Amino acid sequence: MEEGLHFTLTKKERITGKNKIDNLFTNGKSFLKYPLKIVYIECESDSEYPASILISVPKKRLKLAFKRNKIKRLIREAYRLNKNTIVNDLLCSEKQINIAFVYVKDDLTDYETIERSMRKVLNELAVQLKTKEE
Repeated sequence: MEEGLHFTLTKKERITGKNKIDNLFTNGKSFLKYPLKIVYIECESDSEYPASILISVPKKRLKLAFKRNKIKRLIREAYRLNKNTIVNDLLCSEKQINIAFVYVKDDLTDYETIERSMRKVLNELAVQLKTKEE
């Protein structure tokens, strides 16, 4: 990946495969920045992208599919626009992480709330990765 800002989110940046997902949720660390719960784990470098993501909106929280899909689109967009805060740090340290974003609010929310939460999440994640490094 060349230097500079990239505001894309490709299929290769998604977590796929039951084993990776199971490993993420069983062995990963988590924290909450309402309305998002974050589960992350450092993994071996098997992709050209330093961060792979998974977005989950439980049916228990939002019953209607169009509401779940809308929240997933908003989370995806917020991550896409703000991912450079964590990706640049990971490129410098040559690490790779898998991240799951789980929506925990019981009703719809606006984009501003999700984006604010996403910024806090990515900053907190960068801090946690740096403290673990030292």
